[in-house]
Amino acid sequence: MRNAAAQGGVRYRLAVVLILLVLPTLALSQGPEIHGENSVFAGHGVAIAWGVLKGQTEEQTQVILRIIPTDTSFAAVRIEGVDPFTQSRRVIIDGRPLHDRLDVRTPRGTFADFPRREIRLYRTDADWQAHKPSVTIFYLGLPDTTPEFTSEAALFTYLDEALAKVQGAGQGKKP
Repeated sequence: MRNAAAQGGVRYRLAVVLILLVLPTLALSQGPEIHGENSVFAGHGVAIAWGVLKGQTEEQTQVILRIIPTDTSFAAVRIEGVDPFTQSRRVIIDGRPLHDRLDVRTPRGTFADFPRREIRLYRTDADWQAHKPSVTIFYLGLPDTTPEFTSEAALFTYLDEALAKVQGAGQGKKP
């Protein structure tokens, strides 16, 4: 009888320790962080493509990021620029619905101070308001493979074709 009580006490303490270890993880519910790597990416419920629209000057040059949901997993998206040294953050877009397609324009110069881009995807509006992304896709600066265009029409044609190609290769796979 005493041995059974001791085992029960050990189980209880073990259960408490496990709960204490798991609760912080459940409370954060941040979801995985995935490195986007290339200028065209597909996986985790989205397809992403980058392009650069060259301006007359460097200050006028724009980076276009296109995000297309490949399923109905996400209600909202938030994009942040991050300084990897200080961890300072700059909100690029703060919670937009992710319906058919989202194009995000930022001056290329913003990558100098905030080179890391985090695309935070939220399953519900409540998750977005609580800052609990289901998945974060990050880039360590503008991908090296990002093409540059002098015409907006050529850039948008490229984005359409690149995303159609990667989606045709199979949703949920990286190119």
